Amino acid sequence: MTISRRTLLATATAATTLPLINRARAQSKPKLKIGVLNDLSGPYMNTGGVTSVICARQAVTEFASAHGLNVEVISADHQNKPDLAVSICRQWFDRDGVDVLMDVPTSSVALAVQSVVKEKNKVFLAVGPATTALTGTQCSPNMITWVYDTYMLAKSTGGAMVKAGGDSWYFLTADYAFGKQLQADTTSFVKAAGGKVLGSAPYPFPGTTDFSSFLVQAQSSGAKVLGLANAGADTVNSIKQANEFGLNKSMHLAALLMFITDVHALGLDTAKGLVLTESYYWDLNDGTRSFCNKIKPQSPDNWPNMIHAGCYSATLHYLKTAAAMGAAEVKKDGAATVARMKKMPVEDECFGKTTIREDGRHLVPAYLFEVKTPAESKGPWDYFKLRATTPADEAAKPLAEGGCPFVGKA
Repeated sequence: MTISRRTLLATATAATTLPLINRARAQSKPKLKIGVLNDLSGPYMNTGGVTSVICARQAVTEFASAHGLNVEVISADHQNKPDLAVSICRQWFDRDGVDVLMDVPTSSVALAVQSVVKEKNKVFLAVGPATTALTGTQCSPNMITWVYDTYMLAKSTGGAMVKAGGDSWYFLTADYAFGKQLQADTTSFVKAAGGKVLGSAPYPFPGTTDFSSFLVQAQSSGAKVLGLANAGADTVNSIKQANEFGLNKSMHLAALLMFITDVHALGLDTAKGLVLTESYYWDLNDGTRSFCNKIKPQSPDNWPNMIHAGCYSATLHYLKTAAAMGAAEVKKDGAATVARMKKMPVEDECFGKTTIREDGRHLVPAYLFEVKTPAESKGPWDYFKLRATTPADEAAKPLAEGGCPFVGKA
């Protein structure tokens, strides 16, 4: 067989062009863009912050390329300011092509951006905020609450304190949506158990670092329990100052939202004996330990808590949905994407096999932990003893009581 010069040149040209065509096709895949919006510099920088970004990227590393997805994760600091968060979101959606809003601690911020996400028909995976309004009166078909809310915290931690004899309460409350809702939910459980609330001290958020005057008010109330309706650095500072005042000798401290990262900041000498609720703990089982071992090298000084684990889990489930629907389809319709996410079973190392409810509540168990003493701890970050577990379907507010407008109206 004789090969002509023309045939040889044509074959060589095709061979040279083919990689370029394949590269062009790869580059033309729709890019999915995930925006992690949280506190990178303030009181919640350790409970979420950079480690949330790391965990979202870990899910992308594990899943995206293996399933032909082109995914980018970006981040920004909302500084716990609703107006700033709304501005960032609009820029992300209108100019930067962001498809998914991730994390967003601070309930007032989350409620502010909820309407923007719905207006732009994007996806909101709410991992950091705690208010039940997100799945209640202000719920959206574009949003899923991933790891916890004020109802879960009030029932698990608040309920445990009442059962232990803490039948009179005084609250130290961050004066914004989260703190108010957490106080209200805990109050309902205290009163239902026959207890009473003797008062509360709301304080300005963010910006308060000196809690001394509020702690004096609490001590003079005569209540048995001081309920800390706050989070992050505020919880750490209020516990430290309560110990300095000797308040922990006359009152039991109920940290209604506390993370392992807060315990690490306090140290076991100060935190020992405190009870708290998380839906993830690194040493809970083989899956949680495996996940933590992936994150530790990237965040050695801030091991993952339930928010960090939630950012990984939520990102992974979104990517699985994108692989099932196709990237172009998930980019086209945020509400349809969330609807598909609700129908698909959820499974990962952090939370095992779980489901997502019609109102957007991802159902996970609530674990009540007690902080170990220094003598009980066997190594770094070995801080928790499991005291009780609230099953997933009981840890969330009953669907019929939530008030989500679109529930039951398919």
